[in-house]
Amino acid sequence: MRIAQIAPLTESVPPRLYGGIERVVSFLTEELVAMGHDVTLFASGDSVTRAKLAAGWPCALRFDPSVRNMIVPHALMMEQVCRRVDEFDVLHFHFDYWYFAPFRRQTTPVLITVHGRLDVPELAPIYESFPNVPLVSISEAQRRPLPLGNFVGTVHHGVPENLLTPQPVKQEYAAFLGRISPEKGVDKAIRIAGAAGMKLKIAAKVDNADRKYYETEIRPLIERSPWVEFIGEINDSQKPGFLSGAHALLFPIDWPEPFGLVMIESMACGTPVIAFNRGSVPEVIDDGLTGFIVHDEATAIDAVGRLGELDRGLVRRQFERRFTARRMATDYLSLYQRLAVAARPSLLVVT
Repeated sequence: MRIAQIAPLTESVPPRLYGGIERVVSFLTEELVAMGHDVTLFASGDSVTRAKLAAGWPCALRFDPSVRNMIVPHALMMEQVCRRVDEFDVLHFHFDYWYFAPFRRQTTPVLITVHGRLDVPELAPIYESFPNVPLVSISEAQRRPLPLGNFVGTVHHGVPENLLTPQPVKQEYAAFLGRISPEKGVDKAIRIAGAAGMKLKIAAKVDNADRKYYETEIRPLIERSPWVEFIGEINDSQKPGFLSGAHALLFPIDWPEPFGLVMIESMACGTPVIAFNRGSVPEVIDDGLTGFIVHDEATAIDAVGRLGELDRGLVRRQFERRFTARRMATDYLSLYQRLAVAARPSLLVVT
């Protein structure tokens, strides 16, 4: 198939450090190329891919201090895609609702993966205004606040099978990985680890939007918690050692997490996850097999004491069964084929 993947321009594909959407787009793009498909990736010019790269902007906007209005580069890329629609069998957007209006008015099939939260009241009117745009959710939990959305499927994220693997290192701490913000619960992770008598290593990004929260709430908490080590952002090459060295990943979220890529990254390293029962968590974690689903800090502390019940080899095997990039790509190809054949019944799609 001739497939266009259209990514946000905020981060490169894959991102240098933190960046969940761009990481997933990269995993999907590279897997589709490996499966023999003709893929064009619309992304920042510093992206790295085996697909054909169509640069929407010279570099990731996060690292371009000259850009003050991030809408302009995305608008330019939208025009670039519009001029090339006839080159593709399907256009796969990773922008949520940004491109609804122009791309529902042309004949090339469009698929939009919704990566963000949907429990925001002002989102409902935009989705309801475009009832025929095919949407993909990244978990069943994500779509619940939007029952009128035109969801044609749910595709859980996947990670390349051999990107993150268990390392032969001793487990000496609990891990927190991701982004520091109120909804991610790093303060809870600090308290849970301390109460459980376990060291905590935090590998996390601090966005400018969350800088004040970090400086006023989290940094002082870290400074008075001698069991905590703050590492900062890490990349994919650093994750296997970081996650393999952890007894568990702590994921004490306080929001309806649409997916939570870090959970399957941890599982890929054989490391179980202790996660609060929010959003997609029950769809991702097999309670008692790949981790423990808990309800509050007290039950999380109790779960730390039960980690010896879990088999890290089984955690890894469950990742291989459920959350590889090949499985994700295969799921998306089924949706591409359905849309492409509906638009052009004579199209023969080979997967």
